[in-house]
Amino acid sequence: MRSMTNKLIKGIIPVIPTPFTENEELDLEALERLVDFAAKANAAAVCLPAYASEFYKLTDSERGATIRTAIKGCKGRLPLLAQSNDPSPRRAAEIARRNADWGAEVIAFAIPRQFALPEDEILRYCETVAKAVTIPVFVQDFNPGGATVSADFAARLQERAENFQYLKLEEPLMGAKVMAIRQVTRDRVGVFEGWSGMYLLELMSVGISGAVPGLAMCDLFARVFDLASSGNLAAAMTIYRSLLPQIVFCLQSMELYHHCEKRLLCARGLLSSTVVRSPTLRLDANTEAHIDFLNNVVLAELDRQNFRRS
Repeated sequence: MRSMTNKLIKGIIPVIPTPFTENEELDLEALERLVDFAAKANAAAVCLPAYASEFYKLTDSERGATIRTAIKGCKGRLPLLAQSNDPSPRRAAEIARRNADWGAEVIAFAIPRQFALPEDEILRYCETVAKAVTIPVFVQDFNPGGATVSADFAARLQERAENFQYLKLEEPLMGAKVMAIRQVTRDRVGVFEGWSGMYLLELMSVGISGAVPGLAMCDLFARVFDLASSGNLAAAMTIYRSLLPQIVFCLQSMELYHHCEKRLLCARGLLSSTVVRSPTLRLDANTEAHIDFLNNVVLAELDRQNFRRS
């Protein structure tokens, strides 16, 4: 295992989707090509297998295969955040150690939110997983049933596990929380925005470290982040407003998100299959047509920015 680094990652960290063949088998060659695209698209790092990778439909061996393939595809060009999710802290710790041994630069894991838990119990969970490795840890909190963890939680976990360096939150109106986390951790913890990057631009002024959107628009998101970081909010907004309709539509359902993401990747020539593994949402003709309409808005923005579609 490698030790942690003091240099925090900043920018856009796309989640790499899991490509499947027509028979719903893993397509690891396609996965390696997606990682290569992320490296060429100015991504700060890549993450998988996460919710947006359909990790919850993958076997343990398949999750391992995606991580090893992504490490190979990165070729040292950008860090890999290896998602190590499991409701059991002992099992999550085992997965984290395995992923670190394979060569992941950062261990990411989601706080288990299947049932309501007191924050002290969540703290013990995160401490157990973080202390299982010496490389940096990236904690994700997606809590559909209530609020995400507090600034005090971030400070307490940082005191107990120095390799806790990143926190990803997925909620609206989190500007005050971002500022509070930065203050209590003395900027030792970088805060990332999830929710497909919907709130990125509004959080730039409070020092957000970046966003974790899907892969299909990561080059556009990277340009938005760079423009906003340099103070050119007007130019950033010009691009950003072309992305929002697709984001808002796809976030109605996790399974709808998978379909939107893969259809856009195919439209860009980055994937050849739009297969989402079962069980999933079955799209009707009207929904498919609207996804294609929204994807064409994104494709037009790619042309305006002189980005290659593939």
